[in-house]
Amino acid sequence: MLGDQMQKQMKGTALIVVDVQNGFTPGGNLAVAEADQIIPLINQLAPRFEHVVLTQDWHPEQHISFAENHHNKVPFETIELAYGTQVLWPKHCVQGSHDAAFHPELDIPTAQLIIRKGCHQDIDSYSAFMEADRKTPTGLNGYLKEHQIDTVYIVGIATDFCVAWTALDAVHFGFKTYVVEDACKAIDLNGSLQQAWHEMRVQGIQRIQSAAILS
Repeated sequence: MLGDQMQKQMKGTALIVVDVQNGFTPGGNLAVAEADQIIPLINQLAPRFEHVVLTQDWHPEQHISFAENHHNKVPFETIELAYGTQVLWPKHCVQGSHDAAFHPELDIPTAQLIIRKGCHQDIDSYSAFMEADRKTPTGLNGYLKEHQIDTVYIVGIATDFCVAWTALDAVHFGFKTYVVEDACKAIDLNGSLQQAWHEMRVQGIQRIQSAAILS
């Protein structure tokens, strides 16, 4: 049974909890609808894993992804940068702000590592492994391999951006990768959710439900 197989795998696995922050939950500057509703489930999943990593969007005030930092631009427009197309966002998750803090209901005292991303002013970062220039690593790959982890499960916000990019990079670095669909929430901007699931499926990422782990 899939649930039994997963229980046996927990030793060499890590749970990556992506961006469960005030900024991405209701009331935040880039809120994803109903994103707070997945937090109890994430809290329930975390104890099943020996290793838990949290990611945290952590932008400087003048970050290149903020629409207000570009003349005559509005949120959700795109621009072209040296590393490709960049979506412009409302200002969110500014370093040290309440918006950037983890949601108060997130309760994972067993988390061993926090990966802060998007810290460089001129590069955005969706993935927990690599910044958007595809050259600048966060150190997560090395951390996981140093701890003999070969399988990752990914939950959090948003399915079609930071979760998907993290999953795609996990596969790129050689990890067996699962995305726990009911423990994620999506923005779904112009069909981005369907596109993200397609790209993940093509790369062999497994789309599962939390019951497969909790049963």
